[in-house]
Amino acid sequence: QVQLVESGGGLVQAGGSLRLSCAASGRTENIIVIGWYRQAPGKQRELVASIMSGRGTKYDDAVEGRFTISRDNANNTVYLQMNSLKPEDTAVYYCNAEARSSWYVNKYWGQGTQVTVSS
Repeated sequence: QVQLVESGGGLVQAGGSLRLSCAASGRTENIIVIGWYRQAPGKQRELVASIMSGRGTKYDDAVEGRFTISRDNANNTVYLQMNSLKPEDTAVYYCNAEARSSWYVNKYWGQGTQVTVSS
């Protein structure tokens, strides 16, 4: 019902910037929350930032002030602007959406994009 396609990952030096994109298609009008998770080697997957429809944004303490989540004018694409990157930010980043389906809320995932920050 919802498809997510990610892009923008890559290799960057510490202190540099990257912008991740997540293009959503399908029944996007049913999306309640859309955001970004990341998973580093040996670590659990963690929520980085999210947008709650009709409300606002939230950030993990580790990235607040450095990362910014936003939507395009049509609310079909979600971005994660990543500034002042640190080696600790190295991870696979996943776009995630929660969407209503009848009486249930389903979670959808993008394929993941690798972000590597060199020291």
